[in-house]
Amino acid sequence: MDLLHIIYEMIELRSFSNLWYWIALAVLWSSASHWILGVPYDMVHRAQRKGGQAERDLEDITRVNVNRMLYIAEVSGPWLVALSCFALSALATLGFVFLLEIAQAVFLLAFPMAVVGLISYFTARRIAGEAATGETLRKRLAFCRLYVQFVGVISIVVTAFWGMYQNLTIGAF
Repeated sequence: MDLLHIIYEMIELRSFSNLWYWIALAVLWSSASHWILGVPYDMVHRAQRKGGQAERDLEDITRVNVNRMLYIAEVSGPWLVALSCFALSALATLGFVFLLEIAQAVFLLAFPMAVVGLISYFTARRIAGEAATGETLRKRLAFCRLYVQFVGVISIVVTAFWGMYQNLTIGAF
């Protein structure tokens, strides 16, 4: 056995048959639906139940994260979009044209997260434009979470079906 074969056996680039990939997928979407615009969603519930200081804390942390996101988009937005499009198209080409399974797996993680990034950006713009506070802010964060969860469900279903297809077609040979 040569060194390359030993490394390949240890790492195993067949992502869809690897338990760690599915654990990473679950953790990714669990985190994405909990951290909305960088705000833990339990703060929204706490602000709704208790009000007062919890409400002010939610407004403060949301304001900081929204301003940060909009500043990054203003300063380096075109570069981030160009780099993201390049990386996603490279992954899609490597994965679905050249049939590299690891690229397919990473693309199926990264592309939906790019959609989540767009949802977050547009929600941040809307919150900043309205100067949302109180009930309006909680509603905006709740809708953003709902959209993220919808994208997550679609992503998990598509990834599961594609992974099953890959495992069945590879297993047939």
